[in-house]
Amino acid sequence: MEVTRPTRKLTAMAAFEAVRIAITRAEELGVAVNASVVDAGGREIAFLRGDGAFLPSGQIARDKAYTAAGFGIPTGDLYKALSGEPDVLAGITGQPNVAAFPGGVPIRVENELIGGIGVSGASAEQDDICAKAGLAAIGLWQD
Repeated sequence: MEVTRPTRKLTAMAAFEAVRIAITRAEELGVAVNASVVDAGGREIAFLRGDGAFLPSGQIARDKAYTAAGFGIPTGDLYKALSGEPDVLAGITGQPNVAAFPGGVPIRVENELIGGIGVSGASAEQDDICAKAGLAAIGLWQD
């Protein structure tokens, strides 16, 4: 029986590039957002607030990244999966740092979950576009 396994970790520079590109994509869309990248354990690696982004959206971006990493699915998909079960949805979204609306995407390398990216400050659709752009910039967006 093996008791350890090798794991991959996102580098700080890759995390920074992902948030930088997410902010850049938001600027191209004419919106201001905050972006956060966390590791597989939900600890923040990189954060960037776009010029003019709402201050409270910073925590929401962190929550989306944490949720995507914690559940291993996009945050918008979490809402869809639980929408038919209102009590479960209320229970899960009532937990600290859980966000169940688009803008959070898990980060995977060859099916290994290594973190999450979260973007907040624009519409849910725009947040999602920006998060995916950040991952695409570092070669980790998997549709």
